[in-house]
Amino acid sequence: MKTKKIPMRMCVGCGNLKMKKELLRIVALPTGLIDLDKTGKMSGRGVYICGNIQCFEKAFESHGLERSLKRPVSPEVYEKLKEQVSNE
Repeated sequence: MKTKKIPMRMCVGCGNLKMKKELLRIVALPTGLIDLDKTGKMSGRGVYICGNIQCFEKAFESHGLERSLKRPVSPEVYEKLKEQVSNE
């Protein structure tokens, strides 16, 4: 009997490898919009982040989101995402 492989992803804030289900996904949609993906199935380039505000702050300071999404992230988008992450 084969065991099912657990999908792992790296947090852009702390750099720790965690199970995909434990992380929040931020996605850059083909339309250019950047949003929090609660389902984990939205199409577009996605990055993962721990559900705590400290990791989000680290990703903001190190520009980890911009590097991973390969596009600039405006301060307004950061504020919106920060609000959503703190509510999770």
